[in-house]
Amino acid sequence: MFAEAFSIAWQFADVFAFLVLSAAGLAIVFGMMGIINMAHGEFIMCGAYVTAAGVQVGLPLPLAMLLGTVAAAIAGVVVERLVVRHLYRRPLDSLLATWGLSLIVTQGLLILVGSSFPGIGTPPGSFTIGEYSFAAYRLVLFGGAVAVLAFLWWLFLRTRFGILARATMQNAAMARALGARTDRIYALSFGLGAGLAGFCGALYAPTMTLIPTMGVTFIVESFVTVVVGGANVLLGTAPAGLMLAAVRTTLNAGYGQIAGQIGMLLAVILIIRVLPEGISGWLARRGA
Repeated sequence: MFAEAFSIAWQFADVFAFLVLSAAGLAIVFGMMGIINMAHGEFIMCGAYVTAAGVQVGLPLPLAMLLGTVAAAIAGVVVERLVVRHLYRRPLDSLLATWGLSLIVTQGLLILVGSSFPGIGTPPGSFTIGEYSFAAYRLVLFGGAVAVLAFLWWLFLRTRFGILARATMQNAAMARALGARTDRIYALSFGLGAGLAGFCGALYAPTMTLIPTMGVTFIVESFVTVVVGGANVLLGTAPAGLMLAAVRTTLNAGYGQIAGQIGMLLAVILIIRVLPEGISGWLARRGA
């Protein structure tokens, strides 16, 4: 009985980590900046590819992950400067531009690197409870999700950058009139979102086959988590991840993974029908 309960809890933690890690960067770019970033999966792919390349040239895995995260963040700043900066308050244009960027990156990588990239393998280590065996690396993924949530809470509520970022995202004209350098804040915020996407890719690089379209694996879960969570990354992402992970884990255990995926999407439809502003919007109204 304990082994089965632990197995379900383990699956819940695994799904929660996947949802939070894939959605955190998008929650900043889409939920707080209003940019529909269809290239979010490509930033995740960037983190994964750079991490794998770093390991293959001899870097320790943690250092390679850091390199993948930084590379994605730098790429995000460049994209914001060259493309996204001209598309604020133009959501449909931002969708088309980032979708085009996604296609260019995917096809370009396919031409330059090929249909697959050498993987690095999951770090060894496992433990057994009853008749179930669990990979220890999954604890790293869950710990990474918790660390990302803690980092965002600290960054946006306890630092000067967080105050300026929240002010800029709520009323850019007023923040600019009070002396905030809004152009720099937008660039850093987009770079932060891209860096978090790269961190997600770096963490999952040892667990996945590296192909140019690997970002698609994350894109659906990241968007539905952000939509359910709402515009506030701090109030929305974690509750949305908990709720969707509970639905998916329950259905996975009883009916299989396909039923879990379908059930999660149906839950998303129901939630946004009842809470059109997402969980964070509902919480904000109750606190007002």
